[in-house]
Amino acid sequence: MVGPYLSQTQTQQQRLQMVLAPQLRQSLEFLQVPLLELRSLVQQELEQNPTLEERLADSDRIEVETPALEPKDEESVKDFGEEYELLAQIDDDWNDFFRETTPKTKGSREEDEQRKHFLDSISQPESLQEHLLHQLALTDLSPIDRQLGELLIGHINEDGYLAVLLSEVADTQGIPLAQVEQVLKVIRDFDPIGVGAFDLVDCLVFQITRDQQGGSLAERIVRDHLDELAAHKYAAIARQLKVPIAEVQQAAHYIATLDPHPGRRFAVETAAYVVPEVTVQKVDDRYIVTLNNEQLPHLRISKHYRTLMESASTSPEVKQYIIEKIRSGAFMIKSIHQRQRTIQNIAVEIVRVQESFMEHGVKELKPLTMSEVAGVLDIHETTVSRAVSGKYMQTPQGVYEMKYFFTPGYKTASGETVSNKSVKDRIDQLIAAEDRAKPLSDQALADRLKQEGLNVARRTVAKYREELKILPSHLRKG
Repeated sequence: MVGPYLSQTQTQQQRLQMVLAPQLRQSLEFLQVPLLELRSLVQQELEQNPTLEERLADSDRIEVETPALEPKDEESVKDFGEEYELLAQIDDDWNDFFRETTPKTKGSREEDEQRKHFLDSISQPESLQEHLLHQLALTDLSPIDRQLGELLIGHINEDGYLAVLLSEVADTQGIPLAQVEQVLKVIRDFDPIGVGAFDLVDCLVFQITRDQQGGSLAERIVRDHLDELAAHKYAAIARQLKVPIAEVQQAAHYIATLDPHPGRRFAVETAAYVVPEVTVQKVDDRYIVTLNNEQLPHLRISKHYRTLMESASTSPEVKQYIIEKIRSGAFMIKSIHQRQRTIQNIAVEIVRVQESFMEHGVKELKPLTMSEVAGVLDIHETTVSRAVSGKYMQTPQGVYEMKYFFTPGYKTASGETVSNKSVKDRIDQLIAAEDRAKPLSDQALADRLKQEGLNVARRTVAKYREELKILPSHLRKG
């Protein structure tokens, strides 16, 4: 009898796999991080790359961009001098861009250094989106589904809830709804438990199901009697479900252990120092977009290494090392340049669409999606998502996160379009003006909006009311 045995064989397998080169990964990271984090990343590169220097604040020159070469031998090392000269020649072009996009500020060098030290000392805890993106990178999703996952994560709010309709994502991306649902299913298995839920009920029910409590009394209470539970009306719940009050109290104790806002554990407890990436100002009759380059690192390639390159005593190995470091530094500077251009272009498009908001405020906010901006700028939607993540815009109406300006909308009876944030603002106004003895129900609010030309479903009104942290009508009575 021949027993089982192990054997080793070699096989060939051909498959497509997307692998990000280190430089591309760095470029994407620079695009996504806010300005304060960018300084930290650049500081790390300055410590590792001796060919990079940071200019003082009174020097407005930033060197950028170098053509790609593949030095193979000593001859190509000699020819690198031409590449270095080109780097110096285009320095003035980047200098002009920097001057044009930097607001004029006054202050001594000592004040600039103090402000820089203060900003560099601010720690940046991991955000919910970063936590989810790290987990997404570990999945075996296809490149397309991973991009879809990044898009969905970008629409998860600070509470951990998904703030976009799956059907809207499917329509804008031109993909089947089932594919979007499948990617969301993967995200909902991430930490923290309950992330990616549609609302409070969905979040709690998901956690109950994960605890192997599906179909329990706790789930029935969450699905149908959450308002009574919030008001501690245990007797009413017991009467309607025909169970003992003790069981309702036990279920309520279990429900209290669940996390209704799984994303909030990533919220910064202390006040965060926000540095707007973009400033919007009205000059004459036009709104002008200005980049905040005040905190942008002023970089250049050290001329000392040009001297080493020309020295006959410098060995070919050292020259090769210098070339690699110069190219690495030049690519980083180019990535910063591209980051600023991308953010500026997106900001200009936002202001073009949201000009009425700049003039009159939230009530004039227009519907706008990232895919629309991506189409105008001829870039991918995920690029827009990365570029606006964690970035802020100083407007005549105050400081807003750039993601704030991306919102779906509704058509009024007259054919005009209004954003869902404008609808939320109107709901807030109606509730603020209501008779406290007879508060408006969700259906009454929907009817009022319909009279004003906005056809919004009752369940959508309820969702917006919850997002505004407003209690239902029977709990507002008083």
